[in-house]
Amino acid sequence: MTKAKWAVDTAHSNVDFSIKHMMIAKTNGAFHKFDAEIEANPTDLTTANIVFNVDVASIDTRNEDRDNHLRSADFFDVENYPTMTFKSTSIERKDEDEYNVTGDLTLHGVTKSETFVVTFEGQGKDPWGNEKVGFSAEGTVNRSDYGLTWNAALETGGVLVGDKVKFSISLEAAKAE
Repeated sequence: MTKAKWAVDTAHSNVDFSIKHMMIAKTNGAFHKFDAEIEANPTDLTTANIVFNVDVASIDTRNEDRDNHLRSADFFDVENYPTMTFKSTSIERKDEDEYNVTGDLTLHGVTKSETFVVTFEGQGKDPWGNEKVGFSAEGTVNRSDYGLTWNAALETGGVLVGDKVKFSISLEAAKAE
């Protein structure tokens, strides 16, 4: 297959995350608004160009008060930094369907190099004849690297919010005409 443009089907895709809470449990959440510019041969991502944008105001942890705090200047400061963006800079094949995708992640006005493990999940045609592909991605980002340092000390020691944010992404994309 040759390199083609792919449009993310957001109805069949998700951007989820988890982070430690009180050093004893995980809090899970998702970003519901995102898009991507993908130009790739899905069976060989090594030459792909990927730009992934997330509307950070679309955060959802199933708790409105917490979500509003996360949107505030204590965390994402969505008024000044509304978008998290990942732009691929290099892609290395790990095995037949798995890749290390390295790129520049910009969050909260800070850009750092991050690597995500991306798996090609497969391809096929939907009932209407549209060519579709699926990918999953996993990665961990230290929020403090991006100036997201708000926290609260716990009486028992430790802190309220962990530093490591684990991302889990599932994408379905359609070949663009």
